[in-house]
Amino acid sequence: MSSIQHDPAASGAVGVAVPKLIPESGCPNDGRQGSTGQDWDNVKLEARITGERVSEGDVPSEVDADGEIKQDGVRRTEAITATWDRKTLVMMFMALYLAQFVELLLSAVQSNLNPYITSAFEQHGLTAVVSIVATITGGTCNLFIAKLVDIWGRVEGFFFMLFLIVLGAVLKAACQSIEMYAAANTIYWVGHIGFGYVITIILTDVTTLRNRILLYGIDSTPTIATVFAGPKIAADFLNNASWRWVFGAFIIIICAVCVPPGFISIRSIQKCKSNGTYPARRHSRTAMETFKHYFVQFDVVGMVLTIAGWSLLLLPFSLASYAPEGWSSYYIILMIVLGVVCLAGFVVWERYFAPVPYIPWKFLKDRTILGACFICWDTYYYSYLQVVNEQTVTNAGYILNAFSLMSAFIAPFTGLYWGCPKWLSISMTPFAVLGTALLIHFRHPGTYVGWLVMCQLFSGIYSGVWILTGQLVITASVNHQEVAVALALFGLFGSIGASIGEAIAGAMWTNMLYNHLVDFLPAGSKDLAASIYASLETQLTYKGTPTGEAINQAYGYVMKRMVICGVCFIPLCIICILMWRNVDTKNLEKVRGEKTKGARF
Repeated sequence: MSSIQHDPAASGAVGVAVPKLIPESGCPNDGRQGSTGQDWDNVKLEARITGERVSEGDVPSEVDADGEIKQDGVRRTEAITATWDRKTLVMMFMALYLAQFVELLLSAVQSNLNPYITSAFEQHGLTAVVSIVATITGGTCNLFIAKLVDIWGRVEGFFFMLFLIVLGAVLKAACQSIEMYAAANTIYWVGHIGFGYVITIILTDVTTLRNRILLYGIDSTPTIATVFAGPKIAADFLNNASWRWVFGAFIIIICAVCVPPGFISIRSIQKCKSNGTYPARRHSRTAMETFKHYFVQFDVVGMVLTIAGWSLLLLPFSLASYAPEGWSSYYIILMIVLGVVCLAGFVVWERYFAPVPYIPWKFLKDRTILGACFICWDTYYYSYLQVVNEQTVTNAGYILNAFSLMSAFIAPFTGLYWGCPKWLSISMTPFAVLGTALLIHFRHPGTYVGWLVMCQLFSGIYSGVWILTGQLVITASVNHQEVAVALALFGLFGSIGASIGEAIAGAMWTNMLYNHLVDFLPAGSKDLAASIYASLETQLTYKGTPTGEAINQAYGYVMKRMVICGVCFIPLCIICILMWRNVDTKNLEKVRGEKTKGARF
C-alpha cells in the first residue's frame, strides 16, 4: 500500500518544471477533442507531484481549490461522499462491514481446507508453492488496483474485486489438478487482497486522520468471529459434503451481501448526476487508443516483470526437492537465473523506459513509508498442529487463528490511542520477542497446547498494533490523491515479505521433512515415507503408532528450525519501526487541515 519519484530529465522524458496554469489560448493543445493546454499543464504538474514521466497523450487530472492534483476516480469518490448524510454514512459502514465479514469468513474456511485440497491431489508438500505465487501476485496487483480506483473510481474497483473472488471460487470448485487449483487460488487471492484493500481506501476517503485508525480497527473485528466459525465450517464440509461445496455456497452468499453497498453507491451516483456534480467520463479515444493508454498507465510490462521475477526467484526453494537432480536440475537453475534477470530488467525498465513507472519511487525515499513495509509468516503451522499435537480440524484452526483473534481484538483499542504511533509500536517489542522466541522451546512433540496458544496471542498483540500504526503513519505522510498508491505499496512489501517467509518455510519443508521421515521411521515403515510425505490425511492415520511417533519427530525437527528463522526477522522489524518519523497525529491535522481528512467522519 504506497509511492516514489524519478527525475524525468535524467531519463530523457519531458521536463516538468512546475508550470503556471494559464488560459487555454496561451497553451499547446494535444490535438484530441476536449483536451486543452491547461489540461496539459495539469498533467505536467501531476507528474511533478507523483514522479510519473508523461507524454501529451495522457488524460488530464483536475486541480482542486487547494491546488491538489486529483484524478477522475478520486474526484468521483469525493462527489459521491459529498452527498452522504450521517445516516447514509452509517449505512455504508454497516454494509461494508457485512461484506468484509463474509469475505473474511470465506478466507478463513478455505485456509483451513488448503492442506486437505493439496492432499486430495497428493501434493501436500506444495502447499507453500500454491501460496507463494498467489501472495506475490496479490501484493503486486495492489499497485494496479490503486491506479484502477484512482482512475475509474472506488465503486468500480470494489465490484471488480468481487468478480475476481467469484471467478476464483468457481474455478476452485471445478479444479481437477493441483495446477488448476494454484491458478484459481491466485485469481481468488488477488480478489481477496484487493477487496479488503478497496474497503480500506473507502474508509480512508471518508474519515479524518483522528478517526481513521479507529475505523481500521473496527473493520478488522470480523476476524474475532471468523477464527471460530471458519474451522468449524471447514470441518463440517469435510465430514458431511466436500470441500468443493464450500466455494459454491460462498459464491451465492458473498454476492448477496455486496448488494447493499452497491445499491447505496448507485443511488449516490444518480444523486450526483442529477446535481451536476458527478465528473463525466471522457470518450475521446478509439478502442485501440484506450487499450494503449491503459497499457501504459498501468505499466503492464513493469507489473509482469515484478510478478515473474519474484515468483521465479522464490518458487525453486519449494520445488527443488521434486526435481530429478534437486538443485542441480536445469530448470531449477533456469528459474533462479530468469528471476534475477526479470527483477534486474524491472529496475532498468522503470528507471529508463517506463512512461509511467509502476513503482512510485518517491515514496521509497520516505523512511517512514519504507520502514512500515515488512512482514513475514510461515506456512505449515496448521498441519503441524494436527499431526504433532493431534488436534482436530476445528481445534487446529482455533489454535492457529488465535493470532488473528488477538490482532482483531486489540485493533479497536489501538484505534483509541491518539498521539505518536512510533512509540506505541516500539512498546510492542516484548510481545514480538516472547511470541516468536518462546516457540523455539514449545514447538516440539508433547508440548501442552496452551503454551502454543499463549505464543499465538502474544504474536497477535504486536501484529495487530504494528499493522494499524503502519497504515496510519503511511496515510499521514501523503495527501488524499496519494493514499491509494501509498497503501498499495504497503501491501506490496507485505506480500513480498510474506512470500519470502513462505519460500523459506517451503524450502525447509520440502528439503528436510522427507529425509527426516526416512531417518525416524521404523525399519519396516521406511518405504512409506513418500506416501506419508505427500498427504496430510495419510499422516493422520498413524496416530498412536511407532510410525506416528516418527512422523511427530520429523515434524518437530523441521518446525523448530522454521521458528529459529522467524526469530531472526524480529530485530529487522524493530529497526524498520525505528526508521519511522515521530509523527504526532494529534497535531498533524491542525497543521495540514482538510488535506489529511476524508469527506465525512
